[in-house]
Amino acid sequence: NNPCLVGESGVGKTAVAEGLAQKIVEGNVPEILKDKRIVALDLASMVAGTKYRGEFEDRFKKVMEELRAATDVILFIDEIHTIIGAGAAEGAIDAANMLKPALARGEMQVVGATTFDEYRKHIEKDAALERRFQPITVDEPSVEDTIKILEGLRDRYEAHHGVKITDEALKVAAELSARYITDRFLPDKAIDLMDEAASKVKIFTVTTPPDLKDLEEKLEQLSKEKEEAVSIQDFERAAEIRNEEKETQKQLEERKTSWRDKDKEAIVTDEEIANVISDWTGVPVNKLREEESERLLNMEKIIHGRVIGQQEAVKSVARAIRRARVGLKDPKRPVGSFIFLGPTGVGKTELSKALAEAMFGDEDSMIRIDMSEYMEKHTVSRLVGSPPGYVGFDEGGQLTESVRKKPYSVILFDEIEKAHPDIFNILLQILDDGRLTDAQGRTVDFKNAVIIMTSNVGMQTIRKQNILGFAVAEDDLARSEYEKMKENVMEELRRTFRPEFLNRIDDIIVFHSLDKEHIGKIVDLMLKDLRERLKDLDITLEISEPAKVFIADEGFDSEFGARPLKRAIQKMVEDQISEELLRGTIKAGSEVLVDLSDNKLVIKPKVGSK
Repeated sequence: NNPCLVGESGVGKTAVAEGLAQKIVEGNVPEILKDKRIVALDLASMVAGTKYRGEFEDRFKKVMEELRAATDVILFIDEIHTIIGAGAAEGAIDAANMLKPALARGEMQVVGATTFDEYRKHIEKDAALERRFQPITVDEPSVEDTIKILEGLRDRYEAHHGVKITDEALKVAAELSARYITDRFLPDKAIDLMDEAASKVKIFTVTTPPDLKDLEEKLEQLSKEKEEAVSIQDFERAAEIRNEEKETQKQLEERKTSWRDKDKEAIVTDEEIANVISDWTGVPVNKLREEESERLLNMEKIIHGRVIGQQEAVKSVARAIRRARVGLKDPKRPVGSFIFLGPTGVGKTELSKALAEAMFGDEDSMIRIDMSEYMEKHTVSRLVGSPPGYVGFDEGGQLTESVRKKPYSVILFDEIEKAHPDIFNILLQILDDGRLTDAQGRTVDFKNAVIIMTSNVGMQTIRKQNILGFAVAEDDLARSEYEKMKENVMEELRRTFRPEFLNRIDDIIVFHSLDKEHIGKIVDLMLKDLRERLKDLDITLEISEPAKVFIADEGFDSEFGARPLKRAIQKMVEDQISEELLRGTIKAGSEVLVDLSDNKLVIKPKVGSK
């Protein structure tokens, strides 16, 4: 019978055939296989240069006759699906049909290798060819087996790159590639990881360090200065430069010696492996540096720079990020999943943006999906991609493609109560298993994403509570009223969403309404943003305290949160400045003062400015 090795790409199908050849050479095989040879067939070379009809068939027949005559040869065809259609011009016979009779009569022994997809697409469709092969599934090896495979390959890679690879590096390469690289298979991805880490270490050791280059440039500069000093007969200065030159030369020699000694010790450690994984996936798995630890510990402070109030929400999100970064999170679930509830304009979406900025240094790293676009049943396919046969099948889904490109991200599902109920079935899978399969059958990994859902459910309850006077006061009475209001909102949430959905959420956070004190701080934040924009126009903006209080009073609305404030600043400050710019009373280089006069904001250039 003719075996056909079937398995995903990178699991080691070709290596199985090579391993058999090695065992035959060692004599470590049953008697019947001794003295056999395994010969690989290169179909591309067979087809290359066949200009006329019948030329390919002639070549292939000669190969088959040779195989019939040589009883000690086992033919290995890698990517065996390529024999179907190979060499078949119009009216000609392809390689598969020429092989069939010889395989049926047992005149030659063939070992094939292909992937599941290609086997299903090409070989299963040809029943006569399929029955001549016995499929043998080659499974992906476990992490433990992969470590053994890497140990077997270590010597070859060490010799090739001229480095030493530690045992810990091999272990970490197998474990991290299995955990973080989900679209490829072991041992292939672990071998690639080890190879790239070794290459990186070698390049680093043979590249001249920047400080050596600086010293060489300094020497060159000193030499020029010395020549200039001699040419103008300033011998005292030339002597000083010569002494400095000698000192620099000595430093350079010492630095070169220490660098060369270090070069002999090119070692690939687990840290190098982790750095390569971080480069590939964007997920920080390398050791925490001091400044990053500092940033994680102060994450609440960083986020509060943008989000005013909402202590519980900020604390809860920051805790989830810290857990994930030190490696204590559940490896099978997302970093954190939250529902943010609360009235409009209190900072639900702003917190998501602030979190993306705190984690990645850029709020654009947030993947935002507006659920108002997914109100109809047919829009569900937009998230994961259209099914086969529909328009847009090749394009992939809006959510799945974004996460495949950026697995380490903040995903915001804005206003989830507006989405069609079928969307929640997709979210269940993400929240529970941290994965989702797109329309093309690819598994997308959500295990390194923070999932935030915002909702206006329970808004009426919060509004009623605020009318009674309990916004964000700190006394015990207000706190107990807040807890009561939170329970009422949760009750409404349970009526809106299914229990199996709510049960998978890490934390449900009810945002407070904003009070006047918070609005004052938000005014400062928004004016800071305006100052930055005016700085680009070379205009300095100064605002008096009474003017700030006036803007806060005009823009405060307990029902609509901070959004009216933005409109108030636009109307009262930005519009006036733009008019003055057009009139020419404010020019580039001006210092502008915003002050309060007769219950109106007045904008004028400061005395003494341009």
